[in-house]
Amino acid sequence: MKSNIKKALICKAVSSFHIDESLATTHSPKAGDVGIFKVLPDSSGYVMNENSIACPIFEGDLLMLAFGSRYATNQFEGYVPESPTLRCQLLGRGGVAGLLKSSNANFKVIPPELELIGYATDGDGQIINTIQENKLDRFNAAYTRTKVILSVGSSMDSGKTTTAAWLCGGLKRSGYQVAYLKLTGTAFPKDAMLALSRGADYANDFSCFGYPSTYLLDQKILLNLYQSLVNLACDAVDPDYIIIEIADGLLQRETNLLLKNREFMSTVHSIILSCGDSLGVLSGLSLLKDIAFPPFAVSGLFTASELLIDEVQRYTETPILNLNSLLTGQATQLLESLDHQMLRAVSC
Repeated sequence: MKSNIKKALICKAVSSFHIDESLATTHSPKAGDVGIFKVLPDSSGYVMNENSIACPIFEGDLLMLAFGSRYATNQFEGYVPESPTLRCQLLGRGGVAGLLKSSNANFKVIPPELELIGYATDGDGQIINTIQENKLDRFNAAYTRTKVILSVGSSMDSGKTTTAAWLCGGLKRSGYQVAYLKLTGTAFPKDAMLALSRGADYANDFSCFGYPSTYLLDQKILLNLYQSLVNLACDAVDPDYIIIEIADGLLQRETNLLLKNREFMSTVHSIILSCGDSLGVLSGLSLLKDIAFPPFAVSGLFTASELLIDEVQRYTETPILNLNSLLTGQATQLLESLDHQMLRAVSC
């Protein structure tokens, strides 16, 4: 059976394991618990395998996945079961399984149906869990090693990842060392790969510590995860800037927690806001002013329309950066100007 199992990305660190089928009907899973699932009839799709390659799945396939919850307003929400459960769904293509609760009515993809066959256990019979919380560094607001820029958005699919990747490219073209990190979301390699392709010297995300997703994580763990990812990036490439993407919108639980945390925000150099429409920009600017501090620029999907740009310009003086502006130096100039302002403020 083991040789036929398709191992998903989040389970890549699982090398040696046994399959305990008896636990399927007795164990209440927790986030990160590794299970072996069978794809049920009339289900198809793909998972990203341990090498970050899209692997098609078909009826009858056996998959190694980890339990996790998901928050995705444009797709669906799902949760780790609270009791022993045999019937689950594939919530995330990085290898996240759980119980589907709701779907966006406009999202036509149906999550594959799965049957839990058993749990992956180690040599001592303990269920293997992907999460490596013991490897996290402790958050220290005074330990700021570089300039951190947050890429946040008004909602899911507002352009945060593209903005972050193109900002990485622009900073790199200007001669800076730059890293990209995704702090929150659901395990999937696409965003980090885009940043690397666009010019980042280093890219990583929360899943490197085995988290299937960050939804519903305790704030202390989020802060430790942030510190750990920043430390990895600084040790790897000593970046001048780290662009950190925080998933979904400003009102999402983890995003809101972080933006309201004064210690966390004290480590942040600047913010760039991505939005899908003009009203989202104005609402986002107002919210950020209230709970954190104003962004140095706005970008996102709305910048594809000159009409939407014109609408925004009538109501704010915040610089608007389209993809070309992010890539060709305008963002770099704004950040350098902000650095000079900060230095003057400190010297005074």
